[in-house]
Amino acid sequence: MIKKIDVPGYVQIRNTMVQDHGLENVLDMEIFAKVKDSIVKKQPISLDYSISNTDRSLGAIISHEISKLYGKQGLPEDLIKLNFTGSAGQSFGAFAQHGLTLTLTGESNDYIGKAISGAKIIVKKPSSATYKAQENVIIGNVAFYGGIQGEAYINGLAGERFCVRNSGVKAVVEGIGDHGCEYMTGGVVLVLGSTGRNFAAGMSGGIAYILDQEGDFIQNRCNPELVDFDPIEESDRNTILEMLQKHKEYTQSEIAGEILADFTCAPALAILS
Repeated sequence: MIKKIDVPGYVQIRNTMVQDHGLENVLDMEIFAKVKDSIVKKQPISLDYSISNTDRSLGAIISHEISKLYGKQGLPEDLIKLNFTGSAGQSFGAFAQHGLTLTLTGESNDYIGKAISGAKIIVKKPSSATYKAQENVIIGNVAFYGGIQGEAYINGLAGERFCVRNSGVKAVVEGIGDHGCEYMTGGVVLVLGSTGRNFAAGMSGGIAYILDQEGDFIQNRCNPELVDFDPIEESDRNTILEMLQKHKEYTQSEIAGEILADFTCAPALAILS
């Protein structure tokens, strides 16, 4: 509706249509109905669901409700465990708050963990799958874009622009596409495999550890304009070991298991900061 008003040169535009976004039918609302008492009473709960690529922004509504009650502090770690099987739609785990643990057995579309705010996100291949996780893409592009806080364990390859604008997330992945950690300002990223080109473009903070098996990362794959290459120190080894152990525990990662079996390979990891 366009309505004329009396002030010369101005026109008021107002939408008088009632919009129906269908939110009452989304999976997030179904889950929230089952976890709302756990949120209020801070009681642990674990639920299992199937998921499809039409289920988008899973976790955003639940995280909003958590934030309304507890602010950025969220809930105690792992209080609400949501386990999914299938192919998740865009923005799985968007804005996911502290206290949520989202485990996906299957694969995810783009923007997984967008602006994650303290949650834990785990993506792993099905136990019945015979392919090698470290050779197959399991999540899409722009994963953990603008992530603020939280943890991520990805049992496979990610697409382009992994952890762009990350400011506080700790993430493990088994290989990524181009432009990884672009404009990253904080957090820690551990890549257990190859990267695409232009890694660390505009990266002004945070740390990334890269398993440079092909030996060409610094020469051919990294943008060195804003980053330094430092030797692995004892504190770095401890961080890498802890992240590897969690990745193995949460995803049963084959490559993490191989590295842990002979942890002397850790010094081969390059570090950027």
